Amino acid sequence: MNISLLIIGGAIGAVSRYLFGVLLMKRNKQPQFPVAMLVVNLLGSFGLGTFFSFYYGEYHSGDYSDPIYLGLVIGFFGAFTTFSTFSVESVQLFNDKKWKELIAYILISIMGAIFLFAFGFYIVNPGD
Repeated sequence: MNISLLIIGGAIGAVSRYLFGVLLMKRNKQPQFPVAMLVVNLLGSFGLGTFFSFYYGEYHSGDYSDPIYLGLVIGFFGAFTTFSTFSVESVQLFNDKKWKELIAYILISIMGAIFLFAFGFYIVNPGD
């Protein structure tokens, strides 16, 4: 059952990432840096933050026996967001000597993902 949840969540997340990326690339044919993966990773971080807040009410490390965690967090969000593609695109910017774009891409990706996870978490559950 657990593997099935991972497969279903992962398939939906991967297809969603692909379709969202295609849509963004159609609108921005010659981006200065990898806009599609940047937006997908930021959106995924926000979504993950809101999920943790809504479902758990707090941040906690994963419960691998929880089917919702397996299907949604590991499956869907794990496949929707992609650190490996971020790495490839960062190296491509480095190889192309696009220093400003590289720095902007790295900073926006990392800081933006952390900020949007926290924002998504606290907008749902502002705390005391």
